[in-house]
Amino acid sequence: MGYAEMLMDDAVQAGRVQVTDDLQRIIDASRNLHRLILSLLDPATIHRADDSTDLAEFRRTLRHDLRTPINAIKGYGEMLREDAADGGADRLVADLDKLLAEATLLLDRIDGLVTFSGGDAPASDGLGAATETAAPAKMVESLLKAVRPIAAKEADSAAVQPSRILVVDDNASNRDLLSRRLQRQGHTVLQAGDGSIALAMIEKEALDLVLLDLMMPGISGYEALARLKSDPRFREIPVIMISALRELDSIVRCIEAGADDYLAKPFDPTLLRARVGSSLEKKHLRDRERAMVEALRLEKERSEQLLLNILPRGIVTRMNNGETIIADQRSDVTILFADLVDFTKLSSRLSAGDLVRLLNGLFSEFDQLAIGLGIEKIKTLGDSYMVAGGLPEPRADHAHLVADMALAMMATVERMNGALPIALQMRIGIHSGDVVAGIIGTHKFVYDIWGDTVNIASRMESHSLPNHIQVSAATHRHLHERFRLEPHGSVDVKGKGPMDTYFLLGRADEVIQ
Repeated sequence: MGYAEMLMDDAVQAGRVQVTDDLQRIIDASRNLHRLILSLLDPATIHRADDSTDLAEFRRTLRHDLRTPINAIKGYGEMLREDAADGGADRLVADLDKLLAEATLLLDRIDGLVTFSGGDAPASDGLGAATETAAPAKMVESLLKAVRPIAAKEADSAAVQPSRILVVDDNASNRDLLSRRLQRQGHTVLQAGDGSIALAMIEKEALDLVLLDLMMPGISGYEALARLKSDPRFREIPVIMISALRELDSIVRCIEAGADDYLAKPFDPTLLRARVGSSLEKKHLRDRERAMVEALRLEKERSEQLLLNILPRGIVTRMNNGETIIADQRSDVTILFADLVDFTKLSSRLSAGDLVRLLNGLFSEFDQLAIGLGIEKIKTLGDSYMVAGGLPEPRADHAHLVADMALAMMATVERMNGALPIALQMRIGIHSGDVVAGIIGTHKFVYDIWGDTVNIASRMESHSLPNHIQVSAATHRHLHERFRLEPHGSVDVKGKGPMDTYFLLGRADEVIQ
């Protein structure tokens, strides 16, 4: 209190208005600490503690309550010292060093007294602090003094990735100290005064890290941590627990519950920066990893969709499962060939762009018809279009679906002719039978079909008439009960001889205009 009051007098006389607010906070915390110690030394308080059934809990509370104002004194003092050192105020730095040394000494004494009161009294160092408690603290302080200059250089050279951090503590000065420390590192800081407010904010805010006080009224930090880690939406948010308690079991419980790290109050600025930086780095690495995984997933979907535009889904699945040679014997399949009549003459009268737009528009509509009916498009060749029903998976209604496809294709051409300067005419041929289906090639591979059925279907198309759908007798046997057909005579098919053919006119249930 004496050092803080002298520092305040010097600051007022020197006109250092920018430091008086923080010095006042140090003075207020010192007075609170003084009042707390006086109340703890009151005989009535000691008597109540001796009569308590849970002395361990009383000691934890004692340590926590005493550390809270010391945390404020050390935190504000360290920030003032940093600013003073940067501004060249050597006298202010010297006095702040004395104040911080006294705060550290008192903290060590409190730890030693609380340890002594537990019954396990190690040898004292003569200052009231247990040697076994003070010695590690001195070792840590010595190590931090050695590390601090290195860390400062690294902090200056390393680019800070701004992050959104939530500070949760029921003590306003603790929240303020942590927030200001983190804001100096370039982070955006949100604050919550208890666990319930913190959980509500986590629901609404996108956060990169949570600094969570362990001991709070209402929902404790441990309970808030457990709720956070049990929710799949938020379990990936890193959490650093902060508390005046240093008991190993408390640390272990928090780590087991999902906490990423643990800081004791009053926290060391270098340790705070290192642990916050480490947690944020892991968080951002996980975020980048998830983004990469999502990008790979989208790219895989895009690649698979491109593959599905070339191959049937069942064939793609088999290839993904490792099949390298795909060849299937399929019986009872229906093949359709369609060809535009005299398209060569028409193409000579159209520009390249108009020609491609015409074919693209027509065949795109055919593609949608095939998808809607569940028919497999095999390929296009120039102005020819080929589909198959019953491939790659067998189905009993393959001929009916192909017949519906042929009728819809004729209707599409008739509709498009209304917008074309020259009317299109199309021939269609259909035949049913056995085929061999499989994948050919390793570069620009295709799913194709072979056999007499394919050749006969092609002959059905080439021997048909403009704007007519010619089907073979084999296909007629599938269709005659549900479709209207009329005989067209016989067609001489190379290698097969004369074959009876029919024209497909429409469905049997359609009303004839």
